[in-house]
Amino acid sequence: MTRSGPHSTELDQLRRLVQERTADLQRVKAEYDNYRKRVRRDRLAVREIAAANVLRALLPVLDAVDRACANEPLTPGLKDIADSLNEQLGSLGVTSFGEVGDPFDPACHDALSHHVCAAADRLVCSAVLRPGYRLGENLLRPATVEVTGPAPPARSASAPECGGRGPSAHPDKPPLPVMRN
Repeated sequence: MTRSGPHSTELDQLRRLVQERTADLQRVKAEYDNYRKRVRRDRLAVREIAAANVLRALLPVLDAVDRACANEPLTPGLKDIADSLNEQLGSLGVTSFGEVGDPFDPACHDALSHHVCAAADRLVCSAVLRPGYRLGENLLRPATVEVTGPAPPARSASAPECGGRGPSAHPDKPPLPVMRN
């Protein structure tokens, strides 16, 4: 028995229509899955940004507690506050960095002064004025340090200095210092 006539044509059209609808449904399902993944990823990113902002706002409190511990007699209450604050920040993934002897990295250190040492072959942190903090791999605040190392390369006399003031701009005034936040 062979298929022929209008019944066979109608059956082929229905099969083709089912295949088209199935392909449409698969495409819509894939788009929805991608949308759900994107929303989940965006929510995690917003959560990380919000946590970083809150933690960044708490860093001055941590600095004040550290200064109090360094300059005041360590009372049991102050010790408990400092330990609790450090423990809670650590449990959230906040780590401090910046130790004397660390290699200077301008990506995570702010240098306030540079001491020249002819015997040094690279810049190292010689004093930590304020520790830096990370949340996982994200930098919350760079460490503020003094560095010791070789002299910076000499600038040519024709090259303008930072800020557009060359050596001949105002010979009686020293160049303006560069301020960083």
